[in-house]
Amino acid sequence: MNELTVVMYHYVRALARSRYPAIKGLDVGRFRGQLAYLEQHGRFVGVEDVLAACRGEDDLPPDAVLLTFDDGYADHWRYVFPLLDERGVQGCFFAPVRAVRDRVVLDVHKIHFTLAACGDPGLLAAHCLARIADWRDEYGLEAPAQYEAGLPRASRFDDPRTLFVKRLLQRGLPEAARARLADELFRRFVTADEAAFAEELYLDVDQVRAMRRGGMWFGAHGQSHRWLDGLDESAQHAELLASSDWLRELGYEDGEFVVAYPYGGYDATTVAVARELGYGLGFTVEVRVARIGRDDPLLLPRLDTVDVPCDPAAAGRGRPT
Repeated sequence: MNELTVVMYHYVRALARSRYPAIKGLDVGRFRGQLAYLEQHGRFVGVEDVLAACRGEDDLPPDAVLLTFDDGYADHWRYVFPLLDERGVQGCFFAPVRAVRDRVVLDVHKIHFTLAACGDPGLLAAHCLARIADWRDEYGLEAPAQYEAGLPRASRFDDPRTLFVKRLLQRGLPEAARARLADELFRRFVTADEAAFAEELYLDVDQVRAMRRGGMWFGAHGQSHRWLDGLDESAQHAELLASSDWLRELGYEDGEFVVAYPYGGYDATTVAVARELGYGLGFTVEVRVARIGRDDPLLLPRLDTVDVPCDPAAAGRGRPT
């Protein structure tokens, strides 16, 4: 059995100088500190190494570390790629197809930037509840109080009102209603120019190809970052097939496809479809160190960036087991 620490990143940017300093991300200076810490206390590996270990062809080194980056942000080109490239470290980048290829702002990111721009999750929660009351008949919704009572209110990352807004707009409402509401809030608090925002937010195809030439690995994150475990088998197949087709265009072959399940959402159908489509690795958001040879290669856990010290002088590996 080989142990593998997989670290998960999302936004990595110069937060204080950005237009949205309240976005929940990692400042690039702290990212440098994490790289230094992991260099001192671990051994960086690439996706090829993990695939070989999962196939029983080779062992991973002690204290192996794989870096993963979700959502296909332009920040990954601007800040992450240069730092990895100068160190000779591979990152694995999971990009939703529609974000990179179609240049639309996905609902998940409309929610993130609305929360960051508004700064008052209570105001957003009140707006959502008012719309639920307005749209009850149109979408067959429950009374607003039912949504308040039934959604989770605890998270190690979010206060109750922020978590309420996220869960309501991610999967608490019917898809058509939550997409309409996310779009309305994004236009009110962020921008009405979605195309320009998408150009600024996401990697483009040329950047993806340049990063691939530079030794980075790309993986699937669905076509449009939907909760896969909330979809039927046909819809899950369509999401993962769109991603594997895109990966094939980038030069990957069956068995080399890797996926990070959006939101960490998956079920037995997701895993079966991924295996059928030729995915070799799948990453969840379960918080622990992976045990290669014991864990299903399509259900590998990951640590969040908050679980890793940013000080290279920190003693040992501060990692959950």
